[in-house]
Order: sequence, then C-alpha cells, then structure tokens
Amino acid sequence: MIKLVTSAFATAALLTGATLAQAEMHGDMHPEVWADDQSVAGGTVSAEKVMTDRNGWLVVHRTDESRAPGPVVGHAPLKEGENQDVTAILTEEVMAGDHLMLMIHGEEGGMQTGIFEYTLGASEDGPIRLDGDLVMTVITAQ
Repeated sequence: MIKLVTSAFATAALLTGATLAQAEMHGDMHPEVWADDQSVAGGTVSAEKVMTDRNGWLVVHRTDESRAPGPVVGHAPLKEGENQDVTAILTEEVMAGDHLMLMIHGEEGGMQTGIFEYTLGASEDGPIRLDGDLVMTVITAQ
C-alpha cells in the first residue's frame, strides 16, 4: 500500500512537471523582461533574461519619469520562450543618467519577417501587452 501511494505521488509530480513544461512550450508563460541599471559606455544595453510567448524584438526606447515610451534607440531579436543575455546595439548616444525602457515587441503586421519595422506609434512589429499593460522594464544608464 505504501509503495502504491508513493508511486501515485511520484506520478502526480511527474505529470505536474510535464504540464508546466508543456505550458511553457506552448506560450502559456508570462512575458517579462529582467534588466538592471547598467553602463552603456560600450554602446549596448542588455537584458539578463526575456520571456516571450512569440518571436519578436527587445526594443530599447528612451523614456523619462513619466515612463512613457519615447524614440527607439536600439533593438535585438527574440525567439519564443526564454532568452538569456539579450544585447541591443544602441543606435544613438545615451548618456549616464538617461532612462531606457526595455520592451517586448512582436513580429506581427510588418512587411518582412526578421526585419524590425516599428516606428513610434506604428502597428508594425508593435509592442505586446499583458492584461493591457506594456511588457517592459525601465533602467537607468550608468
């Protein structure tokens, strides 16, 4: 009887783990960006980890205390799932103290797959939302 109960618990644990892994594979994870304040002296900005439920872009916007996305100053491709150490090359000079918004954008609506086509306010390769909110984090350039 004890072996049967132990076996049932082990089976339940395996099924739960398999269900969670399958949920991640099928996009049932919550998109999120993890990044800290960092030096931009090398002309890049990085996110430690980005989770996304679709292929797309990590887009670097200028922002300020209002936390509204401003002009795009860099981007890097993302694959569906977990992305580690995502680095975007900055296309404009960013000074220490500037605020940068690292945001997830999708790959939908553009004319070409794999080419970043977004301009501020456009729908091509636009930002994704989770429960109506932009998926992003704000950092301060050092």
